[in-house]
Amino acid sequence: MKSIILAMALIATGVQAAEESDDNPCDKVENDVQTLECSAFSKTTAEDLLKENLQGLTDRMQSQYGKNPSQLADITAKLKAAQQQWLKTRDADCAVEAFPATSGSKAFTIAQNDCVARMSDERSEFLESIGQE
Repeated sequence: MKSIILAMALIATGVQAAEESDDNPCDKVENDVQTLECSAFSKTTAEDLLKENLQGLTDRMQSQYGKNPSQLADITAKLKAAQQQWLKTRDADCAVEAFPATSGSKAFTIAQNDCVARMSDERSEFLESIGQE
């Protein structure tokens, strides 16, 4: 079971690595330690992009609704609540996805990191699509 999870993690991190910059730990993954490093890098990269896209959306809302403070406050509160709820759901779903692996193991951490990276990338795309003029 661990080898299946590890294989899935290698595939997932390899696909994401192809989309990343030329210099990252996902370039030449040949063992479990490198797979773990790659998954941590992918998770961090995806979460950083998520933060950037959330800030971009906040900026767009400021630009669109800045002249109407009540609307701006309303959409800002909705965005904050939605993001907090999404984070809870993401973390719960990733705990389920990583469940077959033993908690604390490399396979578990890799599965958890890959899930967070994948879901964060999907959320980033969604946030980026909102409020485009």
